[in-house]
Amino acid sequence: MNKVILMGRLTKDPETRYYQGEEPMGIARYTLAVDRRGAKNSDGQSADFIRCIAFRKNAEFAEKYFRKGIKIAITGRIQTSSYTDRYGNLAYSTEVVVEEQEFAESKSHSQRREYETEGAWNPCPAYGDRFIDIPEGIDEELPFN
Repeated sequence: MNKVILMGRLTKDPETRYYQGEEPMGIARYTLAVDRRGAKNSDGQSADFIRCIAFRKNAEFAEKYFRKGIKIAITGRIQTSSYTDRYGNLAYSTEVVVEEQEFAESKSHSQRREYETEGAWNPCPAYGDRFIDIPEGIDEELPFN
């Protein structure tokens, strides 16, 4: 069985191309940075960078909604291929062919993360922890007393 499930962040916006022919289709390519659990590798990285390719509707969806830094989850299959590069050397390629893809975090969480990394996020002091105070005297109306 060849089945892959990944969750990670896009390293850049997807690159999408449309091919015309008997069966016109879109092809989107993107790279996911997938966190590793445990120690860093010899390069000091704690993530793997996995190339993905999406076809047809998945490609159109990726082009329309996916942007650098968002967290997504995909399922698909590993595909390997070989080719001769421009110097005449045999080269190998491995990528994940996307069968399903979806957002792995809410849009507001993604935007908040974007602001935090840019240093511009400053939540309103009254709602900084996302909790609000319950007014006094409302105890009788709460369903979980």
